[in-house]
Amino acid sequence: MHPIEVPTHWDDTALLTFEQFCTLIHTPQRTVRDWRRRGVGPRWSRFNGTGRLYTTVAETRRWLGIPRP
Repeated sequence: MHPIEVPTHWDDTALLTFEQFCTLIHTPQRTVRDWRRRGVGPRWSRFNGTGRLYTTVAETRRWLGIPRP
């Protein structure tokens, strides 16, 4: 098992795609979709009417309980 780490040089306002988030936390997309459906996990946003989901680095850190660098 690998610990989940968000690189300290990442800016809190940077965006992560759904796919990047799943890769970062080593979790299958199907599992994260299920979490989202049940209201578990980070907050997600869509921009400009696209189908893509995004979350911020700050939200990822908050959800994982990682203190800000």
